[in-house]
Amino acid sequence: MEQLEISSESKVRWSLREVILMALIGIAFGVIYFIMDPIYTALDAVLVALGLHQYTIAITIGPWMMAAPLSSYLLRRMGAGLIGELLGATGEALLGGYWGVATLISGFIQGIGSELGFTLTGYKNWKTGLILSTLTGTIVTFVWSLFHDGYLQFGISMLIGLFIVRWISIAFFAGLLVYWIVNLLEKSKLLKK
Repeated sequence: MEQLEISSESKVRWSLREVILMALIGIAFGVIYFIMDPIYTALDAVLVALGLHQYTIAITIGPWMMAAPLSSYLLRRMGAGLIGELLGATGEALLGGYWGVATLISGFIQGIGSELGFTLTGYKNWKTGLILSTLTGTIVTFVWSLFHDGYLQFGISMLIGLFIVRWISIAFFAGLLVYWIVNLLEKSKLLKK
């Protein structure tokens, strides 16, 4: 009986290696997210001139959602995606990101959206979870944008366009690119236990 308690507790407890890896992901993506701020602003300046301001978020959201699926896929733990995304958002805010503390709200929304994809597989099939996380991340962040970014005022064709562009951005950066990164790390044996 005592051995059962120890094994179930070890599934809940995080190892020092996992905590360090999570911190490294948070730090790295805090910097990446901070770098994305001026990229977003530059792209927005171009798209505003073309009358396409609304597409700036849809095009650039993918890189901002990478910490969650990378954390989930690497650590293979419930909650890792949400924590990874929040750490990245915290890093961006602490570095002086454009949106300040509001970045934490975005990090929470994006983390929940991504985490939901892995939840749908019961945290058992990580490749399927990664694919689903791109869809759930798109849906959750899009619903947030309906209210937060005023998407409710747009017509159906604009909404469909914004959704598709958002999904492509998230699928490429938070799906395909994350998958490649994990494969490279596994081949390099850097994460060998």
